[in-house]
Amino acid sequence: MNASDNAISIRSVFADFKSITKSGLAISVVFSSMMAYLLGVSESNPFNTVTFILLALGGYCMVGASNVFNQVIERDLDALMDRTKNRLLPSGKMSVRNAFILGVALTIAGLGILYSINPKTAMFGAISIFLYTSVYTPLKTVTPLAVFVGAFPGAIPYMLGWVAATNDFGIEAGTLFLIQFFWQFPHFWAIGWFLFEDYQKGGFFMLPTGKKDKKTALQIILYTTWLILASLLPATGLTGALHLSYWAAAVVLLLGIWMLVYAIKLYKNMDAATAKKLMLVSVSYISLLQVIYVLDKFLR
Repeated sequence: MNASDNAISIRSVFADFKSITKSGLAISVVFSSMMAYLLGVSESNPFNTVTFILLALGGYCMVGASNVFNQVIERDLDALMDRTKNRLLPSGKMSVRNAFILGVALTIAGLGILYSINPKTAMFGAISIFLYTSVYTPLKTVTPLAVFVGAFPGAIPYMLGWVAATNDFGIEAGTLFLIQFFWQFPHFWAIGWFLFEDYQKGGFFMLPTGKKDKKTALQIILYTTWLILASLLPATGLTGALHLSYWAAAVVLLLGIWMLVYAIKLYKNMDAATAKKLMLVSVSYISLLQVIYVLDKFLR
């Protein structure tokens, strides 16, 4: 094998690794943990470059492991859906055995890395992967409540950064958890709406009523409203060391209204195109909110 073949082989393995761990999703989750770490930095908990890097590596391993196990469990159902039928496992490009070994290796590596930061960070990481893999994933074909269950492991990474920085779980980490928890409902219900027919092929129940109806759209509006209220809590002075200035709160409120407008549009239009726009807005919303929180901390 020549150097060119070696390069192609390495690129292929790297591409498969990115695919099976869902690198785009994993990086976005790790980003939230890193933003929360910056929020937890203080004079008593100074910024540590090594810890910051370990959080990113350990976080990616844990999210990647969850995604690998999810695809192992759902490989037969993934083969039924247009969106997922070309993934590595249903297409036969990767064996179930190799995927499982990778998932175990990522879990061990992730837990070890997070434990080196502090035991609490590793504990919450372990809880996240367990709930996602062992509870949320099997429930997706059983009940729409799967989204509610999945919101718990999905909300852990944002608070994980705070715990990594402070070695403490208090009102601050709880508030970050609450924000990410409420955000997931409009986000995933929007996805469930515009991919409704494809999800049906796999037997997944993603919408709260099981249908693309007014009740589902109304719940999306309701949870978006709760998300807005949760995101403004740090401006009340009731969230310990987690603060938000009134100016930043005003920007966060505008962001929330922006997302709420699209939730209301979905209620009016009841179509896949609007649901997809809401999903894209929700992704922008949570990233911008996290950046605003950090900027407000260091610029005020």
